[in-house]
Amino acid sequence: MMTSELLPHTGFLAGLFWSGATIALYCVARLVHRRRPRWWSSPLVLAPLLLITLAVALQESYGEYITGTHWLMSMLGPVTVAFALPIFEQRAVIRRHWHVLLAGVLMGNAMAMLTAWGLATALHLSGAMRLSLLPRSVSTPFAMAVSGDIGGIPDLTAVFVVLTGVFGAMLGELLLAWLPLRSALARGALFGMGAHGAGVAQARRVGKEEGAIASLVMILAGLSNVLAAPFLAMALR
Repeated sequence: MMTSELLPHTGFLAGLFWSGATIALYCVARLVHRRRPRWWSSPLVLAPLLLITLAVALQESYGEYITGTHWLMSMLGPVTVAFALPIFEQRAVIRRHWHVLLAGVLMGNAMAMLTAWGLATALHLSGAMRLSLLPRSVSTPFAMAVSGDIGGIPDLTAVFVVLTGVFGAMLGELLLAWLPLRSALARGALFGMGAHGAGVAQARRVGKEEGAIASLVMILAGLSNVLAAPFLAMALR
């Protein structure tokens, strides 16, 4: 069995190793997903599983991994700006339906937080765990910022966000088959609100307009969470 003795112990080299491993295994997961496009082969599922397997084999801790790859996490914020392009392309549709989208985002956020808090309370989770679970329904950079503001654990929130995205995208496909959602507006909002980044990727497979609406809903949901975080923190303390 491999051990951590095979890894360089200087901060720079260890960070270089884990950063390279993360990027390489993500690329492998993307290739697998292209050949077998299933929910379980999504890079959001497969890449973390491969990384966990590697870390266990090398007997490395999560702290050592995140120290070397924290710069990748910090890039999520700038990358989110790329969603502005499809939003701009569909600005006419958005201009016509902005009031419906805004109302849906506010209601969706409220329901997501209430159900997360209710489930955490029913399961008797600790206070930090509840606060980390609360912003799970927005994209990672927004969710981690909100989690830190309200007293949660940002790294744990990132895990909840990924799980929400994967299962939300999977359930979104099933809901589209069952529900009579004929408009691109409704289909895109379903994925953007329910599965954030993973939902946007799935919505783009459904259609260009659906992808743009999902992007907008995801961004609006994140912004509204960030704006509400100070008030939420005061209410929970």
